Amino acid sequence: MSSIEKIALFIDGSNLYATSKALGFDIDYRRLLGEFQSRGTLLRAFYYTTVIEDQEYSSIRPLIDWLDYNGYTVVTKLTKEFIDAATGRRKVKGRMDVDLAVSAMELAEHVDQIVLFSGDGDFRSLVESLQRRGVRVTVVSTLSTSPPMVADDLRRQADVFIDLAELKQKVGRDPTERPGSREMRQTSQFLARGAINRGDPVE
Repeated sequence: MSSIEKIALFIDGSNLYATSKALGFDIDYRRLLGEFQSRGTLLRAFYYTTVIEDQEYSSIRPLIDWLDYNGYTVVTKLTKEFIDAATGRRKVKGRMDVDLAVSAMELAEHVDQIVLFSGDGDFRSLVESLQRRGVRVTVVSTLSTSPPMVADDLRRQADVFIDLAELKQKVGRDPTERPGSREMRQTSQFLARGAINRGDPVE
């Protein structure tokens, strides 16, 4: 792969989390960034996630703060929790698909390749549109779970499909390492000192 190829990463946060969890490992986001920096000129790494409105604290807050300070462009959207009248179950309303798609289309003329970390079939038309603009699209998800985490039509549309299981040695870490991980410890220290001051509580 040419070292001058311009690359952008688009990470569907909740989808990547679910995929790595299904495969039994956590993503080491520092190593993930390094892996794709080694494949070309990494212009942007976007991380999209929803955050629950009015929630004082959640486990994802240290992660998105760390990402924001370590080379990622974090895009969040407030969501609302509600009780489904039909089932009585708690549900969360809010998705990032449109936000991700708009940013990808805006960046298309500036990159050679977009790497999409998602298995969501709703992105197939986005991939097709990017390809018409001359952008190569790599989709990262997995076929190694039952059922597979990637929609078949999205996998077929992609120029390249990478099974996340194959990246485990390069971008993964064992979930048991999480509590003592360096970046989480550092972020917790920053939060304790008040160095990170984000406006909205996140989930």
